[in-house]
Amino acid sequence: MFIKQLYTGCLSEAAYYIESDGVAAIVDPLRDIDSYVQLATERNAAIKYIFETHFHADFVSGHLDLQKATGAPIVYGPNTETNFPIHLAKDGENFPLGKASIEVIHTPGHTIESTCYLLRDDTGKAHAVFTGDTLFVGEVGRPDLSSGDLAKEELASLLYDSLNNKLATLPDDVIVYPAHGPGSNCGKNLGPGTSSTIGEEKQHNYALQPQERSAFIKAVTSDLPAAPTYFPINARINKEGYDSLEKIMETALTPLSVADFKKWMEGDDTIILDTRKAGDFTKQFVPGSISVGLEGRFAEWAGSLLPFDKPIILVTEAGEERESVIRLARVGFSRIHGYLAGGIEAWRQAGEEIDLIIDVEVDELAMDLPYDDHLVAVDVRREAEFADGHVRGAVNIPLNEMTDPGSMANIEEHQNLYLYCGSGYRSVIAASLMKRQGIHNLRNVLGGFNAIRVQEGIEIVKDSSVLN
Repeated sequence: MFIKQLYTGCLSEAAYYIESDGVAAIVDPLRDIDSYVQLATERNAAIKYIFETHFHADFVSGHLDLQKATGAPIVYGPNTETNFPIHLAKDGENFPLGKASIEVIHTPGHTIESTCYLLRDDTGKAHAVFTGDTLFVGEVGRPDLSSGDLAKEELASLLYDSLNNKLATLPDDVIVYPAHGPGSNCGKNLGPGTSSTIGEEKQHNYALQPQERSAFIKAVTSDLPAAPTYFPINARINKEGYDSLEKIMETALTPLSVADFKKWMEGDDTIILDTRKAGDFTKQFVPGSISVGLEGRFAEWAGSLLPFDKPIILVTEAGEERESVIRLARVGFSRIHGYLAGGIEAWRQAGEEIDLIIDVEVDELAMDLPYDDHLVAVDVRREAEFADGHVRGAVNIPLNEMTDPGSMANIEEHQNLYLYCGSGYRSVIAASLMKRQGIHNLRNVLGGFNAIRVQEGIEIVKDSSVLN
């Protein structure tokens, strides 16, 4: 058998290629399917199945495009309802895969249709289980993202049974291959690895420890962070279907002259998205642009902050146009109408207006804090990060809340805003959003809180207050 995990860092997502004797299966494919088709071609194998563990909320799956390219059926587990043809598998159903086989294990809890797939070798021995969002390394899938109408407590109760009566009964040496690694919002606090074993999870995962049902339900439903706002949109797209990536590319990869770009800008609804590195964006950008750099958790922040129903035009690094579109399409964006040909340099050389964001080193913040009565440190990290340590007197406006019109209501014109996040990526996004709202008296603190906390002369405090 041959197994390859194909991991996408900006989504913390793992898809899988499984092969035996020239027959292959793909588990939880991303929307851009070329890597799966190419791998099968290189290995002289045929993709026979497309297995989906559930309706993904954090990305748009590649199941439809992959089915069209290969003819392989899309397999979902019990209780799945879609607007397109699928093979609706039964609990315990077996699928031959060359000399190996894959067994369906229905594991409701994360969602009602959540299903794991157990790979058995040519002797029938259980080798690996592809757990989707049911079981992660050190964590389990959150039960508040249901594709049905069950309460999170009801789903948590189902998850308790799925873990204890099904997954925990597998041999300890069975490899666990989950759909996500650390950083994913599909669980509360995923461990650092992207694979494990049943034995290791029974030893270290809090959710697999012996406990009463009520205690388990309380543990997995407490302190759940707010889910990104695009999750329900992606889950619906995965259930109902979507336009092919090829069709989106036809429009999205249209090079726009400066004149054509400006025509799109005349529309009040048009979003100018700049995907260059944060450090390049601050130096020069098209006025009104929103910065979401490809170097960070691009897809997650684009999905959380940008509207899905408005046209998008792009400013990118040369050669990054296609990558920008693919990553947007992964989380459901389809109204992309082209990119600025020649990038920001073409804009500048045409004599068009350029905007910028002032970057400051952390020692400058330390010098200004005691003497500038109008200085306000704005911490754009999440509330939990803020509570764990922040600049004394800082105002917390989490980046994920900045689409709320009231989030910046208390900012006053005379204030000198010094924005920081963890390392400097999110603060540039926040600064671009503020600029777009007409707030220009701001600076971006380079290095973020990672640099601030080791800088002499800046007092760090810990508390749970959120000062909006």
